[in-house]
Amino acid sequence: MNLYFELLKKPIFCVEDVNAFYNNIESARSAIKRMMKEKMVAKIRNNMYTCISGETGAPVANRFQIASHITPTSYVSHHTAMEYYGITDQVFYDVYVSSETAFREFTFDGYTYRYVASKSLEGVEKPAFSGGIAITNIERTIVDCVKDMDKIAGIEEVVQNIESMGRMQEKRILKYLELFQNQFLYQKLGYLLSERKEQMGLSDAFFDNCKEKIGKSKRYLTRDQEGGRYDDEWKLVVPEGLHDMKNGGMLDVDI
Repeated sequence: MNLYFELLKKPIFCVEDVNAFYNNIESARSAIKRMMKEKMVAKIRNNMYTCISGETGAPVANRFQIASHITPTSYVSHHTAMEYYGITDQVFYDVYVSSETAFREFTFDGYTYRYVASKSLEGVEKPAFSGGIAITNIERTIVDCVKDMDKIAGIEEVVQNIESMGRMQEKRILKYLELFQNQFLYQKLGYLLSERKEQMGLSDAFFDNCKEKIGKSKRYLTRDQEGGRYDDEWKLVVPEGLHDMKNGGMLDVDI
């Protein structure tokens, strides 16, 4: 048996996986240390390892696989999921990982893995032949990105992502909106998607549903916004030239 070739079958492995070949935990730990010394294995974090490719010298596990194995409930989310789906062509070095169990942020192979608290596993899928990746589907991803755009992505990135997206399943979006029970989220998402409703295949009934949930509150679309124009339909103050914004200025408006 060649242990290295056996471990190559698993993008991510732990001491217990190696111990399956030894039935002696100390021997398993020694085998890992030996392979690390020989640069055949890299330690990602405590009890989390991947093989090093003999062809490229790079870790076998990619950032999406690593993110999916940090905790039993971890999954790729937010703009990292957008990267996976090819919605954005930008390369980010922050990997956003949602999980029901908290973990300490860490850096491996140039990427920093950042924890986001998960309140639901609805919309989390495991694509076939992905090497164990767990990731939000595209509808859950856009809901999460809009919900957390002041914390994670920023409005410019969210708008650019929406402009690059194709058809959506509106029943899924409504289901995920119901999970959060957040009036402001209905308001923000309804407004942002209304600009691309034909592109996304969203019906008037979808937007009517969103409007029913927004209440009477008037809000700024994004937290750091100081002005803009008022959209009476969605009761939002939005930045001027939102879909062309490149860190541009905003006009004052009373609400």
